[in-house]
Parts: sequence; structure tokens; C-alpha cells
Amino acid sequence: MARHQWGRWVGVVLILVWSLFPLYWALNSSLQTNAQNAARPSHYVPPTPTVHNYSALLSGSGSLPSSIRRSTLNIMVECLFATVITVVLATLAAYAFARIRFRGRAFLFGVVLATMAFPPYTTLIPLFRILASVHLVNTYTGIVLVYVSGFLPLATWILQNYMASLPVALEEAGQIDGASRLQVLGRIVLPLALPGIISTAIITFLFAWAQFLFPLVLSSDSSTQPLTVAIAALQGRHVVPYTMLSASGIIAVAVPAVIVLLLNRFIVSGLLAGSVK
Repeated sequence: MARHQWGRWVGVVLILVWSLFPLYWALNSSLQTNAQNAARPSHYVPPTPTVHNYSALLSGSGSLPSSIRRSTLNIMVECLFATVITVVLATLAAYAFARIRFRGRAFLFGVVLATMAFPPYTTLIPLFRILASVHLVNTYTGIVLVYVSGFLPLATWILQNYMASLPVALEEAGQIDGASRLQVLGRIVLPLALPGIISTAIITFLFAWAQFLFPLVLSSDSSTQPLTVAIAALQGRHVVPYTMLSASGIIAVAVPAVIVLLLNRFIVSGLLAGSVK
């Protein structure tokens, strides 16, 4: 038993080192000067840690800091709008599938779930041609619409399972008191489903933040490129120091990392609550 446990811990440690070492090396490089980073042998710990690269990106002048700040604003706008729209539509759709009995409900819900079986990148070229035909390429609207169309089935499925597990008696009591369907949804269902809604919003935001290929194709202009795409584009510029490039990567990773660390319990509790109520 002891040998088995030791083997398990060794495996966990190896996986953590394999996964986290690139992040550590990027953080290590971002806290060094260009001369320190170019020194050989390499410094595994910054000799004199400095946040100059971060301050240069966040408040400095020049094309590179301006590009990073613009792409950071782009990704925040795109992720927030995609999350809000997805959660609102998914909440309404999930309540309809969970509570309203109408003809073809099971078939329509099956179609929604079936869309998740398609590899998302198979729709990339058709989506690009559709957006190009309505002049929505290189726009916030086009990127947000693509995000919503991709995330909506999963969000609907999560919330439908959650709402179906809520007690019906409370809604029936509200209807007996004269509340309409929308009033029942707003005053009874939404407060009860708030953990599931928060969980869905966090998952949607993280998925939107991690997108790369779709915005790479749909936003060739820097005015709408998110941070993930802008950082990849920086690698082709010979004038960009590696230390500053590493700092840009750490900034891109920091937001989802902080969200997961701070709100992980909401994600887990929200998803699990819908399965046991």
C-alpha cells in the first residue's frame, strides 16, 4: 500500500512539474532584464527581480505596449459580452426545456445537444464566409456571435439539468398565488438556480478567454484581436524582447488563473448541486 501511494505521489509531482515548468520559466524570464535573460548559463531564479517589463506593457509608450493594452481590452469586451448573452439565452432556453411542455421538446433539446458532437473547427470556414457576407469580420459583433453560437448548447445543457432538479412545488405555489410564468422565473427559479448560473458564466468566460483559432481567422485586424492572438503575433517581430513577450504571456494566463483559484468552489458546488437536488 505504501509503495502504491508513493508511486501515485511521484506521478502527480511529475505531471505538475511537466505542466507548470513552462509557466514558471515564463514568469522567471518576465522578472529579468534583457541582459540577464540572455546570459549563459541561464538564471533559474531572477538575480534581481524587476517588474519593469510589466510596467512597460501596462503604462509604457510605443507600439508594443499599446498593442497589448488594446488586445487586453478586446478580449475583455468579447469575453464579457459573450458570457452575458450566452447565460441569458441559456437560462431562458433551459427553463423552457426543463419546465414547459410543448410538442417536439425532446427532439429540439436533442438537436441542441447533438451540435456539441460536431468538431467546432469544421464550422470555421462556413462561419467566416457568413460573417464576411454581412460585413462582420474584424468586428466585436462577429466574434461575440460566433462565441455565443459555440457555447450556448453546453450552457443550455448545464442549466437545464440544474433547473430540472429544482423543486416544482415552489413554482406551483407561485402560480397559485397569481404569478405569471415570467414572474415565477424571475422571483423563484432564478434565485434558486443562481449557483448554476454563476457556474455556467464562469465556464463560458474561461472558454471564451482560451479561444485562439476562431479569433485568429475572424479578426485579422489589431482593433479586434484578443490578447491570445496578439501575443502569438508578437513572435514574428524581431524587435520584441523575450522578457516582454514572457510578461505578455503571464498577463494572459493571470486572469483565468485568478478566476479558477478564487471561484473554483462556485464552479464545483454549482455543477454538483444540480445533480443531487
